[in-house]
Amino acid sequence: MAAGNLLPREYGYVVLVLVFYCFLNFFMAFSVVKARKKYKVYFPTMYALESENKNAKLFNCVQRGHQNSLEMMPKFFMLMILGGIEYPLTCVALGSIYIISRYFYFTGYSTGDPHNRMKIGKFSFLAIIGLMICNILFGVKLIRG
Repeated sequence: MAAGNLLPREYGYVVLVLVFYCFLNFFMAFSVVKARKKYKVYFPTMYALESENKNAKLFNCVQRGHQNSLEMMPKFFMLMILGGIEYPLTCVALGSIYIISRYFYFTGYSTGDPHNRMKIGKFSFLAIIGLMICNILFGVKLIRG
């Protein structure tokens, strides 16, 4: 049986939002590669040491912005995939807010001042909470039948 017969038509938007996040992740990864070259932090070093590299903080902020997004990605994907079954358009809206906020979280962090990540990036956490609520409602609906 085709997935189109099991899922609401609007679920296609959920899929597209998840793919869009993959493009954001590529952008962040390429930014880290550029920062590695610029600040001379070579593989396999994950984070630069300030005692060895005068630009360590600048590189580490770029790296940490990407790393934090990778840490959050499984939660985001799981909440989108499951919540989107019952609330596809709500999850698409929240997922879009999450992605846009994550872009600003990363670019703010990449300035070298970690406080800049939260100016707009803080909204990503509100989007995650909204997605969690969608999933709670979906779970309760399933239990109640």
